[in-house]
Amino acid sequence: MSQQLRIGGASGFWGDASAATPQLLAAGGLDFIVYDYLAEITMAILARARVKDPKAGYATDFVTSAMASNLREIAVQGVRIVSNAGGMNPLACAEALREEIKKQGLSLKVAVVTGDDLLDRAEEIAEAAPQEMFSGSALPPVKKIASINAYLGGFPIAAALDRGADIVITGRCVDSAVTLGAAIHHFGWVPNDLDAMAGASLAGHILECGPQATGGNFTDWRLVAENLAEIGYPIADLRSDGSFEVSKPQGSGGLVSRGSVGEQMLYEIGDPQAYLLPDVACDFSQVTLEEVGPDRVLVAGARGLGVPDSYKTCLTWADGFRSGHVFTFYGLDAEEKAQHFAETVLERCRATLKRMQAPDYADVSVELIGTESQFGAMRNSGPSREVAAKIAVRHADARAVGLFLKEAVGLGLATPPGLSGFAGARPKPSPVLALFSYLTPKNQVAVRLLDEAGELQCPAFKGAAVVDAPHPDLPITPKAEKMVEVPLVDLAWARSGDKGDIANIGVMARDPALMPWIWAGLTPEHLQKVFGHFCDGEIQRFYLPGSVAMNILLHGALGGGGTSSLRNDPQAKGYGQLLLAAPIPVDADLWAKLRGTA
Repeated sequence: MSQQLRIGGASGFWGDASAATPQLLAAGGLDFIVYDYLAEITMAILARARVKDPKAGYATDFVTSAMASNLREIAVQGVRIVSNAGGMNPLACAEALREEIKKQGLSLKVAVVTGDDLLDRAEEIAEAAPQEMFSGSALPPVKKIASINAYLGGFPIAAALDRGADIVITGRCVDSAVTLGAAIHHFGWVPNDLDAMAGASLAGHILECGPQATGGNFTDWRLVAENLAEIGYPIADLRSDGSFEVSKPQGSGGLVSRGSVGEQMLYEIGDPQAYLLPDVACDFSQVTLEEVGPDRVLVAGARGLGVPDSYKTCLTWADGFRSGHVFTFYGLDAEEKAQHFAETVLERCRATLKRMQAPDYADVSVELIGTESQFGAMRNSGPSREVAAKIAVRHADARAVGLFLKEAVGLGLATPPGLSGFAGARPKPSPVLALFSYLTPKNQVAVRLLDEAGELQCPAFKGAAVVDAPHPDLPITPKAEKMVEVPLVDLAWARSGDKGDIANIGVMARDPALMPWIWAGLTPEHLQKVFGHFCDGEIQRFYLPGSVAMNILLHGALGGGGTSSLRNDPQAKGYGQLLLAAPIPVDADLWAKLRGTA
C-alpha cells in the first residue's frame, strides 16, 4: 500500500466545465478522479426529470461529456473514477455508461451504489412523522412528496473498489464521500480511524467544489483574473493520517494559497466542531493551513469525534408554483419608476385574485438590482438611473402565477417611462419542490452494491459514539488608544453559501494579529445591521483558532431556501461580499504596522 493517495476533483456541480477531466488526465500520476454533481436544488431538478422519463434523473453529461471522450485514456492510465452522477437514477446512469464502454471496445468495470432512494417507503415514513431537523415543522402530505433520499457515506464506495470496480456510480451520498470512499479503500481504514477519516472528509470537502479551491469565487479575484480561463482543478495528495496537500496541474491557471483553500474549507460547514457526515463527525476548529510551496498548501489537524448513527435525509415536495420576470428601466428617476411599476403590477394582480375569491400570493419578492438593494441598511449609493426590477411571486395555484406574468407584461404600455428589456420568451409558472430535511436511523436504510460479480448488501458499520469537542477559548477582546474603521475585505477573506434556509459565511483573517479585532467587530449586532433585511432568525458565531477564522450562520435568511425561495440570491453566494464591504474598527497603530506605514 502506498503511503500517499493522489486524487483529482473534476466536478463541483451538474454543469461544471468539460475541460476538467482531460486537464487532470494530462497532469498524470492520479490514482482517482472524483466528481460531485449533486446539490439540494439539483436533486429537485432530477426528481422532476425522473417523473417525466423513468430512464432520466441522473447527470447525463457525466456520461456524454466527462466520460465518453476520456474513457480510453482513463483505461490506459488506470485512473479510477468515483462519481455521484447517478442522482435519482444511478442504475440508468450505469447502464448508459456501460453501453458507451462497450461501444468503445473497453473492459472497464462499473459498480453502482444504491439504497439512498426511500421514495417507495413514503407511507411508512409518514407514519413515523419525523420533524424537519432545522425548523421543527411537520412532514408534508404524502401525496405531495416527490423524492426522499438518504445521504450515504464512503464505505459502500470502498467496498465497490475492493471488488475491482474501475468506475463507481452512486446516488445521493454526501459530497465528500466520493473522496473518503477512495481513501478507505486505499488505506484500509476501519470505522474507528476517526481522525484519518475526518481528514479525508475535509480533503473531499476541498475537492467537491472543483476550482473554488484554486481561485474560483476567491475574495482576491484580481490575483487570478489574467488566467481564470485556464483555471486548474484541485488535486489532493492524501496521507494515511488524514493530512493532505492541495495543489493543481502544473501550468494551469488559478491559485492555490492559504486564502483560496481556507475559503473553501469554511464553505457551508455550519458548526465547525459538529460537521456531521455518515461515517464520521468532524471537528475542523484546529485545522491548520500552511503554504509549503508555490500553489501547494498542507492541511492538517482535522479530528473525528465519533460515528453518527443516522443519515441526513432530504425530502422534496410539491409546494405550489413560482415565477418571476426582470424588467429594466433607465433614465430620470429610474429607481422610483421601477418600484412604482412593481407595486402597480402586484396591486392589479391582487385585485383580480380578490374578485375571484382566491387567496393572496404566499410570497412576493421585489428587488431593484442596481440600487444596492442587496446591501439593505449598508447601502451608500444615490438614486440609480439604470435599474433591473426583479419581481417574483409564489402561489399554491399555477393560474395565479400565470396571472402575474400576464399582467406584468400587459402593463407594458401603462408604465412610467423608461421601461425596456431584451426580448425573449415569456416565463411560465414552475413547480416549487420545497426541501424537508430529517434524520433516518442507519439500520432503516438498506444500502446495496451492484457490479459484475452480483449484488452485495452493505450494512452500516457501528463505531464510537459521537462526543462533543471542547470549545476553543474565544479571542480576547482587544483594546487600543486610537481606532480606525477598515473595510473587512482588507482584513480577511470570506466566502458564503447555504444549507436550506441558513446562510453560512466563513471569514479568515489575513494576519493572525487581526483576528481579535475581526471577532470583536463581527458581533451579532453588526451582522444584523448588514443582513437584517434578509435575516429574521438566530445568528450564530463559531471560532476556528487553527486556521484563525470564524464561521457565521444566519438562520431564516434565504426566503425558505434555494429550492423554493424567490430571492435574487437564494443560496447566499454573495453574502460574503456584503460582509466584506462593511467596515469594522481596528487598532490604528496595528493597522499602520501591518500596512508598513507606521
